[in-house]
Amino acid sequence: MYRIMIIEDDTTIAKTMKDYLSRWNYEVLYITNFKDISSQVVAFEPQLILLDIMLPYYNGFHWCTEIRKVSKVPIIFISSASDNMNIVMAMNMGGDDFISKPFDLNVLNAKVGALLRRTYSFQGQVNFLEHNGVFLNLSDTTLSYKDNKIDLTKNEYRILQLLMENVGSVVAREEIMQKLWEEDYYIDDNTLTVNINRLRKKLNELELTDFITTKKGLGYMVE
Repeated sequence: MYRIMIIEDDTTIAKTMKDYLSRWNYEVLYITNFKDISSQVVAFEPQLILLDIMLPYYNGFHWCTEIRKVSKVPIIFISSASDNMNIVMAMNMGGDDFISKPFDLNVLNAKVGALLRRTYSFQGQVNFLEHNGVFLNLSDTTLSYKDNKIDLTKNEYRILQLLMENVGSVVAREEIMQKLWEEDYYIDDNTLTVNINRLRKKLNELELTDFITTKKGLGYMVE
């Protein structure tokens, strides 16, 4: 189920969009606190954002820029301010599409579905894993956070992939080693420890000191 966040000042419009998209099996949240939108994005981890331009405190252009500092989530601007200048600015600020108000809910649903497919579907598979603004690229085995990117070895990549696929759950050391064996990378208990330590050093380079947690006697997890 895809998660969609609605950032819209008009509660009636926000609720209408939420109710309609929920019927299409999306998990939808519309926010009511417009003072700190970035932290709510990080907490909810949406896979698509519907963002109005006219908002309290700061406009949608500001928040699009702030969101782009922590996430590459696709963003559709929705606004009655649909002149060419605002549309161009929305795209330049990091938006992926623009819907003019008033709009048909069927058109909204079609654009949402199309953008989700373009972003997350490639031969039926997601091409990256994301958690709290950390992106693991499944195509080139790189890890990105904010404006920095690092390369991972095959073992480091497989370990982090398994942990990020099981966010919030402990992954046993034996399960990690089994995963690596299946990929033809034989590794014993001591070698796993070395790989985990090397991976943590690389995460430290991205200021992700506590990204991987050790659960003594159990294994590791990304919380």
